[in-house]
This record gives sequence, C-alpha cells and structure tokens, in this order.
Amino acid sequence: MPGRVVRDFPLFPLALVALPAEVVPLHIFEPRYRTMISECLEQEREFGIVWASEDATRPIGCAARITDVLETLPDGRMNILTEGTRPFKVVEEQHDLPYPAATIEWLQDDPEKLSEPVVLAACEIYRELVEQATDKEPDPGELAEMSAYEMAATVDFGLDAKQELLDLRSENARLTFVTRLLRAALKRLDFIERAQARARSNGKVHFG
Repeated sequence: MPGRVVRDFPLFPLALVALPAEVVPLHIFEPRYRTMISECLEQEREFGIVWASEDATRPIGCAARITDVLETLPDGRMNILTEGTRPFKVVEEQHDLPYPAATIEWLQDDPEKLSEPVVLAACEIYRELVEQATDKEPDPGELAEMSAYEMAATVDFGLDAKQELLDLRSENARLTFVTRLLRAALKRLDFIERAQARARSNGKVHFG
C-alpha cells in the first residue's frame, strides 16, 4: 500500500546511514544546513538523512528528529543530537529551497504476522552479544519488545548492511537479517577476546 507523499522535505545527504531509533550526533557547519536545521527547530519538523556514497545518493533514507541542541557556536555552527524516526523514499529531488529537499513517500511495511521463531532467534543472539560485550544482561521484558531497528541501532554495523536493513519492508526479513549480522558480530567479538588473551599470555597456553 503506497504511503503518504510529502513535498518540501528537507534532506541531509551524509556519508552515513541512519536507522529508526538510532541516536545520531551531527555537526552543522554549512550555511544551507544551518538554515535547514534552524527551520526544523522552529517548525518542530523532521528532516531526512540519506546516504551519499561514492557511487550515488541512495533513494531510501531515514527521517530524523532533533532531540537536543548541544552547542551553538558564535559563528552559527551547531552540534546537535538527532534520533532516527521512520524510513522514506525520495520520489523527486527539489531545487527550489535554500537547502537540499525532495518530494518523499513515507514507506510502510508489507502486511504480515511476526514469526515467533524469527523473533526468538534475534532476541537470543542479541542477548548473547550484549552480555559478552558489556557483562550486563538485557531486561527480558524490554528485549522482547525490541524491533530489528532498535537492536541494530545499538551495534556498529557497516553502511552497506545498515542500508540493506533500511531497504527491507518486512519486519520478519529485518529480524532474520539482523540475526545474521549479530551472529557475525559475536564471532568477531569471540575472535578479538581470544586474540587479546593470547597477547596477554605471550602466545603461551597456561595450565593450572
């Protein structure tokens, strides 16, 4: 089902991919983006973050809301905190505003019923990774309510993986993909810990 179309939506092309629920700090220094952020603050509206890779600017991005202005410098530069809210697709770029903008369509997920095995697999591997990385156990109630986006927002995956996650229109597909990413992250963490243990022991295995 098509989503709502919005004109004059501010765009911020960046060398990053934002996800819904992800906290993204930004340093605003170009005059056009200072204008854009000032208007978003005044109107309490979202703006869109799209990944400007070396090849092209991706058409599917994530809207963000400004949650805090950390610092406003005398020359007008700003340090702000933003949070990803919802995915969108660029329908047509606009060049009639003082900053990048577009006509966008809010993206909706395909109708589906969540698969319990898929949810449980994602929650279990996420719990394992959090425990191994932080020595803390996630709250079971909070963990059961977490979406794929919320899990992925707390782990530093690569840009390609985050964009692929943002492109998916199925929560079951996102959870399955996040499970694969989390398993790979857990293996890397295991490898790093083993390598550090070997370094501490000068390459020798100690018994007793």
